[in-house]
Amino acid sequence: MGILSHLEPKSVFDYFERLCAVPHGSGNTKIISDLCVTMAKELGLRYRQEDCNNVIIWKDASPGYENAAPVILQGHMDMVCAQTEDCPKDMTREGLDLATDGRYVWAEKTSLGGDDCIAVAAAFAILADNSLSHPPLEVVITVDEETGMDGAVALDCSDLKGRRLLNLDSEEEGVFTVSCAGGLRADCFVPAVKEPLTDEACFAVSVGGLKGGHSGAEIDKGRGSGNDLISRVLYSAMERLGTLRIVDLRGGQFDNVICTRCDAVVAVPAGKAEDFADFIREFDGILKNEYAATDGGVTLTCAAADADAAYSAEDSSRLLHVLLTLPQGVEVMSADFPGLVQTSLNLGVMTACGDGLHFSFSIRSSVATQKELLLQRVRAIVEYTGGGTVSTRGDYPAWQYARQSPLRDTVMASYKQITGQDGVIMATHGGLECGLLINKMPGLDAVSLGPELHDIHSPRERLGVDSVKRMYALVCEVLKNCR
Repeated sequence: MGILSHLEPKSVFDYFERLCAVPHGSGNTKIISDLCVTMAKELGLRYRQEDCNNVIIWKDASPGYENAAPVILQGHMDMVCAQTEDCPKDMTREGLDLATDGRYVWAEKTSLGGDDCIAVAAAFAILADNSLSHPPLEVVITVDEETGMDGAVALDCSDLKGRRLLNLDSEEEGVFTVSCAGGLRADCFVPAVKEPLTDEACFAVSVGGLKGGHSGAEIDKGRGSGNDLISRVLYSAMERLGTLRIVDLRGGQFDNVICTRCDAVVAVPAGKAEDFADFIREFDGILKNEYAATDGGVTLTCAAADADAAYSAEDSSRLLHVLLTLPQGVEVMSADFPGLVQTSLNLGVMTACGDGLHFSFSIRSSVATQKELLLQRVRAIVEYTGGGTVSTRGDYPAWQYARQSPLRDTVMASYKQITGQDGVIMATHGGLECGLLINKMPGLDAVSLGPELHDIHSPRERLGVDSVKRMYALVCEVLKNCR
């Protein structure tokens, strides 16, 4: 018996547990893609598996819906693999350790991947249920959404006939997304040369205890970024001591996740070792004060360390000037949707190597020109101040709000019919594949919805059980009303 076998809808949670049993981090999707193919074969359905591991599945209309236009159900199979510091799991090879209290589902010491395997599970449950009323169905399951929507970029749409799309990749029940930000990844490099250490004292410095979160959903929560905070700490220490050399600097695993911890090793003049330790203790208090409301668990620590080489004092200073100058977090709020972030960036990953510092941003905006402005700003700082380079990848367009949307009308009417309440129409600062798919399929009418999810992309991620039941019922009702 499965961990989730007693939960309803049983078919949805059975499929979800089956999917979670195999590794499926972004860039590691062959196993789960093959599993989707296996499940399609079990149902006797026509499918197509693309070289990039996207899977498309077709099901004929139910009786009475033969003349209805097809509907596309869409989600992505990859997840952000986040885990606690003490978790021994190899998420590239192992599935998740699911747990539930009947109210929520989560994974022990790792992210859950409810974003977005719950969409895949719900789609398969619908495909498996021959009692449902629905038009012809085209289920599109993409890969590597979390790292730049590469699956949607590569998707061959030539055999897709549907022009109504239900994207099942939202995280708030009763809230229907009809617009999203565009985005890109900016990979930055600033060169630096390591030189032998002489009589310097070395310290390991860590910023941790931060909540983190999704850089689209939680960027406006005022939470600290480990990468941003360590840059501030080390720059301030350099100002206090007069000099500081970087031995190592690394934080974050994904550029679209707010960094929860950053670790550095630095060298300071031996005669100023005590001053440095005192400074770190002082700054720990500063961070605890500043982030008391948003990141109450923040810690700044240092301990003696060993090293035989570090970046030169000049290169270290240049790196810290670059990092301190680079923007982080919310840049512009939307005037059209109150409370919505319009433009932001997130310094998600930072790694010191022998040739210099490598770091990556996720840049988002619902206004294309502001996305380009942020990229220009990053380029100007990295290239001019740092003498470095910036390259981009995973550029995806914004999804512009459509004033006329018959599918949106159907979804809202169906929600009202089921719940007796009015749904909420919103835009999101997070990236969704709808914008790319609309560009690929002119005339596509799209709505994004999903169940209650909390703290996605983190080990605290949890999925609301009753919300899944209601979401599934809604999708079934929408399909019934799509004649």
